[in-house]
Amino acid sequence: MLLDARRGLLVSGALLSGAVAVGVLVVVPATRPAVQAVDDAVWRFAGALQNRPTTVLAVGLSWLGSAWVNWPLRAAALALLAWRRRWLRLAALGLAVLTSEILIGSVKASVDRPRPAGSLIATSGAAFPSGHAIASAVTAVGLVLVLAPPGPRRWRWEVRAVAFAAVMALSRVYLRAHWLSDTVAGGLLGAALALGWPALLLALTRRSGSGLRHPVARG
Repeated sequence: MLLDARRGLLVSGALLSGAVAVGVLVVVPATRPAVQAVDDAVWRFAGALQNRPTTVLAVGLSWLGSAWVNWPLRAAALALLAWRRRWLRLAALGLAVLTSEILIGSVKASVDRPRPAGSLIATSGAAFPSGHAIASAVTAVGLVLVLAPPGPRRWRWEVRAVAFAAVMALSRVYLRAHWLSDTVAGGLLGAALALGWPALLLALTRRSGSGLRHPVARG
């Protein structure tokens, strides 16, 4: 899945730290007003940009990040990996999906942040973090990692996956379904899980294999 598991773990850790940092800034009373001021400014800017063609495009992007698209893609990828007996990749994608879904519900319930006013689409649940941003990052980045072979071609697909996840997340901000900080935290968290699980499993597998090949002398 990865050529360098250590680098993958470091990047995943940095992304996860970023998501946690945004969450702390949103939750802590001392920093919450500053974050909200930025979110309010972006909310007003999105309202000023509002027009029919952009709204139609944003609604389409939001739909691409919905459960109606994410879950069939995940199921197809997991089935393909199982058919090919790529058990490590299957476990990595499955764990990324499972942990992301657990975190979406638990963090939303814990933070319980209200949604922005004037949403252009139907929403449900709390605002933070953006479930769309987490799910899209896990699906897009995860699918490329477990399905595409390492090399320049996969790197190009990763760039496209990240770009899609970012644009999709911004569509949620434009539609006033989420604050900007909701989508930033969600995107960072989703990408951290999608990259972190393959890196962790690969590192553990290589460590186990190394231990079997080079047993420690006893005496």
